[in-house]
Amino acid sequence: MPEPILYRNSMPVVLAQALQALLPAAATAAALALSARYFGVPFDGQYVGLAAVAAALAIGIFGRPRAASYYLTTPRPVAMLNVAVKWVVLLGTLLLIGYFLKVSAHYSRRVIGLWILVAPLTLALIETLLHRLMRRLLLDRGNARRTVLVGYNDLSRDLARRLASMSVHVHGFFDDRSTRRLGAPHGERLLGNLKDVTGYIKQQSIDVIFIVLPIRHIPRVLTIVDELRDTTASIYYVPDIHVFDLIQARTSDVMGIPVVAMCETPFSGYRGVTKRLLDLALASLGLLLIAPLLAAIALAVRLSSRGPAIFRQRRYGLDGQSIVVYKFRSMFVTEDGPQIVQASRNDPRITPVGRFLRRFSLDELPQIINVIQGRMSLVGPRPHAVAHNEEYRKLIKGYMVRHKVRPGITGWAQVNGCRGETADLADMQARINYDLEYLRRWSVAFDLRILARTVMMVIQDKKAY
Repeated sequence: MPEPILYRNSMPVVLAQALQALLPAAATAAALALSARYFGVPFDGQYVGLAAVAAALAIGIFGRPRAASYYLTTPRPVAMLNVAVKWVVLLGTLLLIGYFLKVSAHYSRRVIGLWILVAPLTLALIETLLHRLMRRLLLDRGNARRTVLVGYNDLSRDLARRLASMSVHVHGFFDDRSTRRLGAPHGERLLGNLKDVTGYIKQQSIDVIFIVLPIRHIPRVLTIVDELRDTTASIYYVPDIHVFDLIQARTSDVMGIPVVAMCETPFSGYRGVTKRLLDLALASLGLLLIAPLLAAIALAVRLSSRGPAIFRQRRYGLDGQSIVVYKFRSMFVTEDGPQIVQASRNDPRITPVGRFLRRFSLDELPQIINVIQGRMSLVGPRPHAVAHNEEYRKLIKGYMVRHKVRPGITGWAQVNGCRGETADLADMQARINYDLEYLRRWSVAFDLRILARTVMMVIQDKKAY
């Protein structure tokens, strides 16, 4: 979210953020009202209810606060694609609600069809206007506050670059170490030692000071803050927590006490609701479309070898809880115990039908039911057998962090080639690295990107056996 603290008059930035949350909701409802009016359908009762639900969803889906970098670096085509993706999510959610409540037949198809066309165009126009407005506000040098940074390190340099990208006037840095020792490149001003901070602030009328010193220097931080009480400058402490391996780091408070999240699930709050609704919408639609294929595969498995069509195996799911995962049986055996041997190329345990299913990942299709049940997600870290989890959690640092989200039918590791047999520890380490990167980077667009790459990978992948 663009920080109002960086601007002398923060009211325009705050109002623009409010418009970002409210305008898409208003536009979604207004587009439905106009569509009904165009066809002469009274906009009352059920249509008002639909407009209210759609507006509420729009606030949750379109009103998410964005970082300043989004407005400053995102190309217009990408911004329009984001609008399209969010509209599909909103529409899919409404269709799912209508299906379960059995109210779809109460609405005019012409009205809904026109609304489906008009609303995203209106939302795209609003996105364009808000994008331009936020860029103008963020790049208004005359409204930006003057800042200095206390402490010269990687974090303070990165912060200085980000502030400069928003036209904030960064005067320079203070540090007790010499220019030669710091190796400061040309163009980055070292203004003096830490004892010089207060005098410089008074002389130059600095608005904001960012203290960027390691946590071990807290006594020095307290001394600087005490000296700065003789000025009117705003003071912010930026703890150098990046020495830790952070997963979804963010700040919050507990009954007024500030806390910093250092390892957290990306799916708390509305993000979790968005993820779950996307899973339900796509999985339900997928199940309806491939139901005949599932029946045909089940029959082929039963006729080709002795045993059940569906193989059930225990895996670790969300929060490390044991879940049962469904697959089409592809082997003559059904292993689920303390020791499980991974499938290898030319494995004699694999049936002829199973070899074909594994080649095109068709054996994984029953996991769509796991997604609808809430045990799995369409995209996430692949679930490993319990026996493998118990083995690798002792060998790989951070292994169990991947269980802070639901396991997926496909994942970031799989579309980057980390699938099939893990011949050695390095193979599993690479897979875990991708899983943790997924937790750090998650977004709806990222999930859709992984799904699209999965389709291409299934056709071309040579590691499937």
